[in-house]
Amino acid sequence: MLGGARARRARGPVRPYAGRVQMSELTALLTPHGLALLGDLGPISSTAEAAQAVSRLRAAGEAPDLVAAVVGQAHLRQKATAKFGEFASRMLFTRAGLEQATRLPVAARHAGRMRAAGLTRIADLGCGIGGDSLAFAGAGLTVQAVDADEVTAAIAAYNLAVFGADVTVTHGQAETSDLGVVDALWLDPARRTAGHRETRRVGAADYAPPLEWVFDAAASRPTGVKLGPGHDRAALPADAETQWVSADGSVVELVVWTGALARPGVRRAALVLRDGRAHELTAAADAPDAAVRPLGGYLHEPDGAVIRARLIGTVAQQLDAGMLDPRIAYLTGDGAVTSPFVQSFRVRETMPANAKAISRVLVAHGIGRLEIKKRGMDVDPAAFRRSLTLRGDAEATLVLTRAGGKHVAILADRVG
Repeated sequence: MLGGARARRARGPVRPYAGRVQMSELTALLTPHGLALLGDLGPISSTAEAAQAVSRLRAAGEAPDLVAAVVGQAHLRQKATAKFGEFASRMLFTRAGLEQATRLPVAARHAGRMRAAGLTRIADLGCGIGGDSLAFAGAGLTVQAVDADEVTAAIAAYNLAVFGADVTVTHGQAETSDLGVVDALWLDPARRTAGHRETRRVGAADYAPPLEWVFDAAASRPTGVKLGPGHDRAALPADAETQWVSADGSVVELVVWTGALARPGVRRAALVLRDGRAHELTAAADAPDAAVRPLGGYLHEPDGAVIRARLIGTVAQQLDAGMLDPRIAYLTGDGAVTSPFVQSFRVRETMPANAKAISRVLVAHGIGRLEIKKRGMDVDPAAFRRSLTLRGDAEATLVLTRAGGKHVAILADRVG
């Protein structure tokens, strides 16, 4: 038992342990002395800081397993602040578990949807280090969390201990879990090989639990299924709501919602979280593409969630814009308007997409700081930058793309 969360072993086979965090290290850490050392150590953000901490603790006579655990956790806590904020300083992690964990603001929206649907007892199958369960329990839901890896389940139990009997953490398989008392499921099938440190992505056929079982379970009761944003759209259930989520400019997940968790009439959704605010587009189907038009006074780059959800046409209509090219996700128009669903740029001028022509324009404008964006061109922006002449105090954005069947360079300024 770890804290207030009950950790128990479920029947059935489990995935073998493979990774850096050993159970011996975790056992050494989960003592008053180990946790006190971790609390006193403070954040570690570099290899040099980690080496200094190891030397200091070993010189003080601390055991190797405990030193490895404490220093490793201090480093992971520092990295975890981007996802968990101040909560990271009170949590434990594995490297793989942190990489795969849902950001807390995103998980909070999952929990809010559960509550809005009137669901109160959630099974988090494939809970990892407990990120989504943390949000569910924090929203007042009762949670049954399950993970197939023993170390990961133990860490989840620690992270969720503050919720006491409202959360149980089980080491076991999703497929063999007793779901008799839950009224909704949250499923996050493992999309990487087992382990706690060095893992690799696997194809959909090798997800654990298998996608066939996942979607069968999702058809039996209200469910949210977290998948990678690039998941094959043709393999998604036709009668579910599919929601792509971006956070601060990065598309972080695709969620398939079923049953009472799917909104009536919604089959496609793009949720954009930026600067602490949420904006969403919803539709009953993919939006028709906007017509192609020549480059206007403004260029708009749709958010990745909008592109994945295929709702570019909806945004184009809102902005009175058209496609710059039928196969490239840039919009253009003459209106001085923008939207939370795009990044907008005011066009200065266009030129051939070669370094000499671009450099002449950059020098003429005194541009020394340049953001380079590209779509539809096979070019490495970092390498291309080295071929340009940058001189002066002004700044701008250079867009390398295709328009009218030709490669073009567009010099522009960001619109707030």
